Amino acid sequence: MTEVTVLDVGRDAMIVVLKLSLPLLIATLVVGLIIALFQALTSIQEMTLTFVPKIVVVFVGLIVFLPFMMRVIVEFGERLFDRIVGLGLG
Repeated sequence: MTEVTVLDVGRDAMIVVLKLSLPLLIATLVVGLIIALFQALTSIQEMTLTFVPKIVVVFVGLIVFLPFMMRVIVEFGERLFDRIVGLGLG
């Protein structure tokens, strides 16, 4: 296993992490901005008002994006196993 292979696997893993986290982070960011705007317009400064909708959005996002996330993880695993077989270690 060469250094190039290790770096390639690491880069691929970082891309997978970004693909998995970005949909939920973007949804949470949008909801957070909407709630912040609502709080600024109404002068309501309740701390729990920000947490509950974000948690709900994360759970709904997990349900919606779970098939995409599973596909990304399975494809990454297949590529990783193909590399292992290609090295002759499997």
